[in-house]
Amino acid sequence: MNPATTPTGSPIRSPEMSTDLLTETGLSSESVYHGNLLHVRRDTVRLNNGNETGREYIVHPGAVLVVPVLDDGRLVFERQFRYPLRRSFIELPAGKIDPDEDTLVTGQRELLEETGYNAREWRYLAALHPCIGYSDEIIHVYLATGLEAGQHRRDEDESLEVFTMTLAEAMKAMQRGEITDGKTMIALFWAEKLLHGGWE
Repeated sequence: MNPATTPTGSPIRSPEMSTDLLTETGLSSESVYHGNLLHVRRDTVRLNNGNETGREYIVHPGAVLVVPVLDDGRLVFERQFRYPLRRSFIELPAGKIDPDEDTLVTGQRELLEETGYNAREWRYLAALHPCIGYSDEIIHVYLATGLEAGQHRRDEDESLEVFTMTLAEAMKAMQRGEITDGKTMIALFWAEKLLHGGWE
């Protein structure tokens, strides 16, 4: 039986096959912009066919997203204004990782700072790469349960609204296009599978 091929006649490689033939080798790198959060770099790379080309990308410190679940099953959300898109978004609590900070510590810190909640139990769910075409950002996702309300510790330049929804309400909001933040959408699908017994 002949192996499957692409429209150009190249064999289709299975996910388990080696990716060595796809590797791009960095030849040089320069800093284009270095801000408080983002660092833009421009690299020259050698492709697997021997050609050279440029790659521009954003270096990101990484982030943690938390799915906070109250004892009655409701989830804690935030609504905040995102300037690049000039509108408010519904999101799950999240924040960037400080230098040399453990991701669990980041999640605990961000949950308390933004919502005022502490959690007794934490479960690591997944790692997301939200923008692989132009950034090395990675988002670590945690499920937080056993929530205890306290006082938030938001930064002076941080303004947001904290509210709750059931998972069913959140899924409907996502279906209606009211939740469009990518990381929140993926985390909600994870939560649905875990909380409804689809995944262990």
